[in-house]
Amino acid sequence: MTLRLEREFDVIVIGAGAVGENVADRVVRGGLTAVLIEAELVGGECSYWACMPSKALLRPGTALHGAQTVPGALEAVTRTLDVAAVLKRRDYFTSNWQDDGQVKWVEDTGIDLIRGHGWITAPRQVEVAGLDGNSYALTARHAVVVATGSTPNQPPVEGLQDIEYWTTREATSAREVPERLAVLGGGVAGVELAQAYARLGAAVTLVARGALLGAFPEPAAELVAAGLRADGVDLRLHTGTRSVSENDDGSLTLVLDGGSGGGTGASAGAAAGASLTADKLLVTTGRHPALEGIGLDSVGISAPEGGPLRLTTDSTGLVHRAAENEVSGSPWLYAAGDAAGRAMLTHQGKYGARATGDAIAARAKGKLTGEPAPWTGFAQTAYDHAVPNVVFTDPELANVGRTKAQAGKDGFRASTVELPIQVSGSSLHAENYEGWAQLVIDEDRKVLLGATFAGPDVAELLHAATIAIVGEVPLDRLWHAVPSYPTISEVWLRLLEAYGL
Repeated sequence: MTLRLEREFDVIVIGAGAVGENVADRVVRGGLTAVLIEAELVGGECSYWACMPSKALLRPGTALHGAQTVPGALEAVTRTLDVAAVLKRRDYFTSNWQDDGQVKWVEDTGIDLIRGHGWITAPRQVEVAGLDGNSYALTARHAVVVATGSTPNQPPVEGLQDIEYWTTREATSAREVPERLAVLGGGVAGVELAQAYARLGAAVTLVARGALLGAFPEPAAELVAAGLRADGVDLRLHTGTRSVSENDDGSLTLVLDGGSGGGTGASAGAAAGASLTADKLLVTTGRHPALEGIGLDSVGISAPEGGPLRLTTDSTGLVHRAAENEVSGSPWLYAAGDAAGRAMLTHQGKYGARATGDAIAARAKGKLTGEPAPWTGFAQTAYDHAVPNVVFTDPELANVGRTKAQAGKDGFRASTVELPIQVSGSSLHAENYEGWAQLVIDEDRKVLLGATFAGPDVAELLHAATIAIVGEVPLDRLWHAVPSYPTISEVWLRLLEAYGL
């Protein structure tokens, strides 16, 4: 028998991924009640199909290669990965795609959970089609939070809609390694999974319409490209994909438009109409906020003509243009994480979620009106200044803050200092260590605006840069932060010396 159940909570969160969990946790800490609505696994994309499984696939290859770059260790290790063991470890980190542990955390935290698809029907009203067969009419006393994450883009490639292809979900949860893998897209997910599968034994071809990792400084991206080529990845850069079709034996043929296997910024050179055949196709051409089917039109939010549906928010995650949201004293609709359309990174989404949850609780108690001041506990100021990002390839690429071009666009008088990572710590770390580092500097205030590091194991350098940017540490004070010897962090000293300190 199907039931229609009416319930009321202080806060309704649509989406129980890492971001939704953090929002709910913070509002409960703030003394409010909260319910999570989730149609899939509690814990979301990062736990089961993105951050965790992809890094579990990458780490064994990086560890093996690291051992092979150090004499003494080199002679003690084999040359290949144990694929079954890698996949078993990946399964462990995804909890075998079971969310029992996450559900227990939700329950222990005092958060309610309704499994089902939820959508907004009116201000503060949410309908849920429960997976248990019941329907739920929910009312939020204070806030509804959209934390629905993102979904993969489908590029306009002829025939793509007619075949079965991998997205990151299928790639990170695969039970077998294909003999031949084609990857569309030269962004973070594309390069990470291309290298992971190459090191697991697949013949990988990566096809990108533009440069590899085009959002990053070219010298850093070039080091990643060299690492991919060393693992046998065939790079087809500045190359379009005309069509894809399935062959009689189940393999796939991609017809390409020109391009080059050269550097990350190489000009087109290959003959137009070239083709390649693969057993699996992985499409990693970006993601967009998952906002369809959640009832935003019911509260006055719709996609512009010819454009995608997007949300704009203030520094607390409060959505602009929603019915009642801009009436003094009655804000209710928020968005957090990928759904808010800002930096689509789990750690950044969780940061925003914590601020949003705290802001909701504060507004409920009358302790916050209007927008908070920057860098306070309710404001997501770091989105505008210091978003850290790591590409977990081998070598790694890590950056935070603005590039020089972004700094100029934002009105800063910026300079850069860059150099190869050639310090005692790096030479001890690995034979023939190759790395590159760059700082972006505000010449008026003499503080950091951005930093990029590329090389083996540089991810651990990034948080120091993040702290320096967020804290607006003057360079002459940063000079007194002495790096330990012999570590790769010595590059900080060399960068400051190159700047003139």
